[in-house]
This record gives sequence, C-alpha cells and structure tokens, in this order.
Amino acid sequence: MRIIITGGTGLIGKMLCSALLADQHQVIVLSRNPEKVNNMPLGVRLEQWDGKTAANWGQLVEGAGAIINLAGEGIADGRWSKERKQRIRESRIHAGLAVQEAIRQATNKPQVLLQASAVGYYGPHGAEVVTEETPLGHDFLAKVCHDWEASTVGVAQLGVRRAVLRTGVVLSTEGGALPKMMLPFKLFAGGPIGGGKQWLPWIHLQDEVRAIQFLLNQENASGPFNLSAPNPVTNKEFGKILGKVMGRPALMPTPGAAMKAVLGEMSTVLLDGQRAVPSRLQELGFTFTFPLLENALRDLIK
Repeated sequence: MRIIITGGTGLIGKMLCSALLADQHQVIVLSRNPEKVNNMPLGVRLEQWDGKTAANWGQLVEGAGAIINLAGEGIADGRWSKERKQRIRESRIHAGLAVQEAIRQATNKPQVLLQASAVGYYGPHGAEVVTEETPLGHDFLAKVCHDWEASTVGVAQLGVRRAVLRTGVVLSTEGGALPKMMLPFKLFAGGPIGGGKQWLPWIHLQDEVRAIQFLLNQENASGPFNLSAPNPVTNKEFGKILGKVMGRPALMPTPGAAMKAVLGEMSTVLLDGQRAVPSRLQELGFTFTFPLLENALRDLIK
C-alpha cells in the first residue's frame, strides 16, 4: 500500500522506510527541504510540505493506505529557551493538524494513522510502574505530548483507525541519545547521572521499527501504546551495563546540579524518568527481539 510518513528523514524514519520498502509498500516522505535530504533508502519518494498545512501534498492522501506522523523538532537539540519550547510544541501541533486536515479532505481516506508521541506524556513517576492507563503528567513534556496527540484525535470521527506511539529512549549508535551517553565512557569518565535512581524506558531501534510495523498491520490496534522494552532500568543500572559492554568503568557520577547548570530545564530528560512498560503492545502479542538491555547494547556496540 501507499504509506505517507512525516518526519521520515530522522533516525526512526529512515530505518522504518527501509523496512516498509522491504515489505513492498510504496513510501512517500514529506520534507520541508527535500533537496537537502541525504542518504534516504533507495525507492523513497520525497515530497515538499510546509509542516503546517495540507497545501500541495494533501492530494497524496487520496487512496493512501496509511499515514505515519513522526514530525516534530528534536527536544534534545539545545537548551529550552522560551522560543525553543514554543518551536518544540508548535512543530508537533501544526504537523498533526495538517495531517488531520489532509485526511478530512480525502474522499478515499487512509485506513490508519500512526501518531507519534513519547512516554514523557506521563511526567516523572519515580519507581511506579507506568502503563498506558497511567494519567497525564503536569510538566512541560507531558503537556507537549498531550497537545501532540490531541492534534490528530479527530481522525477517529472520520473513520480512520488511530494508534498513538508513546516512545521511550530509542537506542542506536547512528544517532539519538546513545552516542552522547557513550562519550563519557570512551573517556573513562562514565557513571550514573544525578542520583541514578531515575528510570530509563529504552527501546532498541530495531524493535521500535518492528513495533510500528506491527501496529500498522494490527487492525484492532487503536489508542495509546508504550513503545519501550519490557525491562526498563534505572540510570545507575544503565551506566553499569553500558560500561560492562564497552569495557569501561562506571564510577564517575555526574551531579544533578551540574546537569541543571549546563542544560537548564532540559535536564529533566536525564534527571527524571518513567518506569514505562509496553503492556498493551504485549497484550496484542508483540514480542521483542531485544527485551534485555545488555543484549541490546551488545548488538549495537560491535
């Protein structure tokens, strides 16, 4: 089928495109600057969009099988100034509203919309196990996730199945958080961040893509799904296992106060966390290739 992806030029999007092409789907990726996009899988069709409206691309939705909306400015690309927080929020909301409008305009609507979100929806929760039943949090990221999800909630009334991807920390050596986490260990200065007790809901990039494909094909899958491995770890445990896999010590803690001084409000990404588990995904029968962190890291760090 024809699948339209927004945000498809990022870490998750590129691997997802390859997987969908391997399944013989036609893949269209929307980009604000398609002429600047490099290293996309052969066979992907790039189309221009402004990230805000259905203008000039909405006709592509007519007869498409699915839309996967991954668009949104990266939350860890810099300190959270007032202007940056506004861009983080608006990039997600505008993209979602544009997707919803394109679906509304289509006569032959797609069967499914997969809407990106994050486990940040729940806010910090200490050691409490977080499932899809856990209520909305109250911090900045929680509010962003709420509004992100709400931007496409109307497609259900248009007869389109909608599943929400509440993703944890995606592990890959090609980008995302892991290379930044590995750097101190390479310098023999690795260790826990802050108190080390905060939980880290992680997922191997391969399982992230497999879970998206799984939800794409499950006709009864709708509503929120935590996309994180079934065995989250504390930050201290993560550092210990990462050090073991890399053959480096994990004895140099980074004080939380130092992280706050350097990163400001954005430090919440590292100092707070959720013990999120993929309850609904596993109830539907999804099995993880990498349910355990050490196996995931050994696969990635070769």
